[in-house]
Amino acid sequence: MKIKISFAILLILALFTASHAQTLDKAKLDQFFDRLAEKNKAMGSLAIARDGQVLYTRAIGYSQINGTGKKPSTATTRYRIGSITKMFTAAMIFQFVEEGKLKLTDTLDRFFPQIPNAKKITIAQILAHRSGIHSFTSDTDFASWEMKPKTKDEMLAVIAKSQPDFEPGEKMAYSNAGYIVLGYIVEKLAGKPYQEALKERITSKLGLKDTYLGTGNTEVNKNESFSYSYAGGDWKQESETHLSIPGGAGALISTPTDLVKFIQALFDLKLISQESLNQMMQNKMGMFTYPLDGKTVYGHGGGIDGFNSILVYLPEERLALAYTSNGKVYPPNNIILGVFDIYRNKPFQIPTFESIAVGPEVLDKYVGVYSSPGFPLKITVTRDGATLSAQAAGQSAFPLEATAPDKFKFDPAGIVMEFDAAKNQMILKQRGREAVFTKEK
Repeated sequence: MKIKISFAILLILALFTASHAQTLDKAKLDQFFDRLAEKNKAMGSLAIARDGQVLYTRAIGYSQINGTGKKPSTATTRYRIGSITKMFTAAMIFQFVEEGKLKLTDTLDRFFPQIPNAKKITIAQILAHRSGIHSFTSDTDFASWEMKPKTKDEMLAVIAKSQPDFEPGEKMAYSNAGYIVLGYIVEKLAGKPYQEALKERITSKLGLKDTYLGTGNTEVNKNESFSYSYAGGDWKQESETHLSIPGGAGALISTPTDLVKFIQALFDLKLISQESLNQMMQNKMGMFTYPLDGKTVYGHGGGIDGFNSILVYLPEERLALAYTSNGKVYPPNNIILGVFDIYRNKPFQIPTFESIAVGPEVLDKYVGVYSSPGFPLKITVTRDGATLSAQAAGQSAFPLEATAPDKFKFDPAGIVMEFDAAKNQMILKQRGREAVFTKEK
């Protein structure tokens, strides 16, 4: 299970100048997403809203692929949204605070004394990822049980047996486990399951008919999507995390249209007070902040299995954007950047996504094991037919796309590899950094 926040997807928003788009170029947005779909660079759904009104929606790709049978995604296709769930959980926690049923200074031992440091960990610290509760989703053995159902007691046992990463309040470190615990606190205070509390406190109030807690595996009869990775010229279905595990940290299912409605309602104070919203914004409690041309954008990203999602809001423009993806090849960062360029009528060249064919006699020169003094892992390059793949030690292999006879890329991670067969070298470039690797004999 890749329960994670996509921090990087938001950093590009610093490039977005805060000025209203005069007329949204929907035709160009359509052209952009048509190209992404045509070249198998993405599958997913987008919604843009301003002043609470949805301006644009678009879905591309397929929610289900079964052999030659493919079900096209639509604006109502439901996706796992991963850590955006944390915004919903945090909002309900603040509702309980406003109702006098909870204090941010309450310590965790009131609810779960078996968790290490429970007498010292406050609700505020859990909300702000400052509790020190170990996030087990990063453990190496997690993959061995993430697809199996777990009861609440079993999950609490997993969390309770983990040693704290640091003393409460000492620093900030993202903790999925902390928000799983917050989800259980919601249940204790509400006196009902999380999904019922969510419906009563948020979704029914706002008319979010496509947002709910997933509790197991994908249910196709509910129009839920599977997630996929692209390899060997086709989309391959990803394994599924059993949603009994992430709970209040990452188990929600939703659509972009519901998500933009949710964040607009949050900022319109339909769910919590201004004081509570200020806490969320200023202290990074269920929400993160990012610089935006002297202003600030608020939101959260999420990733689980092969799904990636983003939900952001710009208060000055009352602008909300949500993108949910069940298949990525072209980086979601670049998609969001392109959407914002088009939104503000900035010149934007739609990528052609053209690659070149390189013969096996050339590719074979690049095959081998590469190492670099400044890089902790060796990288193995292999050839399968007309495709090169690279694999760092202990990690999954990924396909490389040729852009020149000696230059290859892997878009999802922003990786570029340049080979020099005469020198038995390879230069690895990623996000402005580069390292020289030498092929071992």
